[in-house]
Amino acid sequence: MAFYSEDDKAEDYLFKIVLIGDSAVGKSNLLARFARDEFYPNSKSTIGVEFQTQKMDINGKEIKAQIWDTAGQERFRAVTSAYYRGAVGALLVYDISRRQTFDSVGRWLNELHTHSDMNVVTILVGNKSDLKDAREVPTVEGKDLAEAQGLFFMETSALDSSNVAAAFQTVVKEIYNILSRKVILSQELNKPGAPELGNGKTVVIQGDGNQEGNAETNKGCCSS
Repeated sequence: MAFYSEDDKAEDYLFKIVLIGDSAVGKSNLLARFARDEFYPNSKSTIGVEFQTQKMDINGKEIKAQIWDTAGQERFRAVTSAYYRGAVGALLVYDISRRQTFDSVGRWLNELHTHSDMNVVTILVGNKSDLKDAREVPTVEGKDLAEAQGLFFMETSALDSSNVAAAFQTVVKEIYNILSRKVILSQELNKPGAPELGNGKTVVIQGDGNQEGNAETNKGCCSS
């Protein structure tokens, strides 16, 4: 979901971003920390559709990130195609203290690619980095998997807030960078004598194979 208006005064960007990963890896708490600076130590699995819309400033432009939580469907491996529809960004979350959640990353990537209409800017997130003594997945393993799959990578802690905002911002900034390149391209193509792209009111973001990571902890890129 990404809309672009040619009227500078009415310029508005809305990006749909989904949270995916096994149950109890902390997806809802990541969203709560980012959107409301809250944390629920005894939170139960999400029930019902949940999403938050957050405004962000990227290069002087107001960006609205509509962030969707899986609504507990992941417990039954029943996340629907409608959940992914229109998504241009994703945080794929695992728990660094539970290796089985890391082992599920490949399945979640397959599901994302199966149900998404386009190449989704994706960051692999190793959550609960505060649980140092209980760590089962070394940081280097997360980085290596992200490199192999062409993803951004970051470790976060919803408990102490570390890297939570940075993870969401990394995805939103990359989506915006892709959109900016698409807009420039469409403007070039809409010059006199160039092929027509339509009215230019809506720009669909698709991976262009040249996405480069800009997070300090990232070693990969975002195209799939």
